Amino acid sequence: MSKSLDDLLKSAGNTVQMLRNSKIGAYVYPVVAPEYHNWRSEQQAWRESAVLFDQSHHMADIYIKGPDAIKLLSDTAINSFANFPVNRAKQYVPVSESGHVIGDGILFHLAQNELVFVGRAPCANWIMYHAETGGYDVEIIHDPRSPSRPDGKPVKRISYRYQIQGPNAWAVIEKLHGGPLEQLKFFHMADMNIDGTKVRTLRHGMAGAPGLEIWGPYEDGERIKNAILEAGAEFGIVPVGSRAYASNTLESGWIPSPLPAVYTGGGVMESYRKWLPAASYEGTAAIGGSFVSDNIEDYYVTPYEIGYGPFIKFDHDFIGRSALEAIQNNTHRRKVTLAWNKEDVIAAYATMFEKGQHAKYMDIPIANYANSSFDAVMGGDKVVGLSMFSGYSFNERSMLSLATVDADIATGTEVVLKWGEKEPTGKTTITSYSTEAQIRAIVSPVPYAEVVRSAYVEGSWRSGK
Repeated sequence: MSKSLDDLLKSAGNTVQMLRNSKIGAYVYPVVAPEYHNWRSEQQAWRESAVLFDQSHHMADIYIKGPDAIKLLSDTAINSFANFPVNRAKQYVPVSESGHVIGDGILFHLAQNELVFVGRAPCANWIMYHAETGGYDVEIIHDPRSPSRPDGKPVKRISYRYQIQGPNAWAVIEKLHGGPLEQLKFFHMADMNIDGTKVRTLRHGMAGAPGLEIWGPYEDGERIKNAILEAGAEFGIVPVGSRAYASNTLESGWIPSPLPAVYTGGGVMESYRKWLPAASYEGTAAIGGSFVSDNIEDYYVTPYEIGYGPFIKFDHDFIGRSALEAIQNNTHRRKVTLAWNKEDVIAAYATMFEKGQHAKYMDIPIANYANSSFDAVMGGDKVVGLSMFSGYSFNERSMLSLATVDADIATGTEVVLKWGEKEPTGKTTITSYSTEAQIRAIVSPVPYAEVVRSAYVEGSWRSGK
């Protein structure tokens, strides 16, 4: 019998220490080339012209089919499914029995009783567990993300998945389609023509301006990609590599990888840990940063803290409902952007050119050294928040991070971010002789990019409205 996550946690003793010392290594966006032009130009293009994002490889896809498909998802999510017709999508957010976030991803309602979830492993695992153990009349096909290091072996998925984004995106889209195409409402789905092929579309806008996500059979992917780049050449389209891709969220405001809140709790949470393999994402993931607690629950976040409060609807029963009802009127931390002080950033970089200890290296455009990051944000001598995703925006000429801070920390406040890990850990992503640096930062809006706040769909958490 294979070892479970529950077995692993019991043998490890302290969950925090286990995850802080994980040797999983650097997070890799698989298959897609790191850069096509250079990551600075690729960042600029989503603000100034148009880009092609290749999302075909870094997310798990769960195809769900059967009469209980919607019931399965409704029972496991904070979202309402009261109005979720075919050809709509929504951001699916499950929580633990304690009301803490397990993850999130996008649900596409493809046809009657047929959906696909696209997102990271924690949500995919949660869906598969309940489909297998909950008595639901559903069929599941799991198409896991592509290998991080395929080492020359062929890679195949069920579907390719691209996005055409940026201020010139719609001109590219209409040229591909051969004429005008209706700009549907946000997260509504339809189809369009590309190179003589009908492809499914989702109205999206990761860069603020109207754009589309498109998908279809994986074997069509290369031909469709080439057609997009050929049609978009006159509009300045740029293919975005894996280095720049993840940095888009620094400007648009989505925290990609909160720690899945599955390591504690009885009832369904204990059963889930016994079902999850020790070698799962949850068993091998790393946590990093200057915030250190012996209690793994101090690393959990609620939906309210990372901007998902508006998604919570108490019009249905779901796992975690009672816990969220109990705290709905509490004061919660809120999601913000931290704009790092450039002098402090330069001073930290300068230590790389000095003998002895140095500040933890700030890789750019993404400066994350664990699956889930937790750098302490200080207001005086008090921890007032956690920085959870950091990197560099060439568009803003600034190091930025997405964070949660106490409700009374106003926009414009200067805080101090502790960058690094004071005590050495077993992570292979950090040199043992790095030390902690103090980085001043200004608490700023989220999304940070004004164009996203002003152009995003009214009522979306990304609109800043």
